[in-house]
Amino acid sequence: MYASSIPFFTIMTGYYDVVLGLIPLAMAGITGGLVLAGFALTTAIPLGSIAAVGLIGHAMFVNAPVSTEPVQSEPVRSTD
Repeated sequence: MYASSIPFFTIMTGYYDVVLGLIPLAMAGITGGLVLAGFALTTAIPLGSIAAVGLIGHAMFVNAPVSTEPVQSEPVRSTD
């Protein structure tokens, strides 16, 4: 099977790996693009960080990691 026919998410470990890669890319890319567009650095950094915080918020609250198996505790045994 050719690598181009394999979906992207089966090659990578998962969604959270992609998010971890996009956080610095969004921060640096958007900030750099805004600086090149003529924005001051003190304006571009907060605007770039909004995208990074949005990615983090999406990963934590919208697509939150969930356990696939319910956690069961063992019954407490008395020594009496």
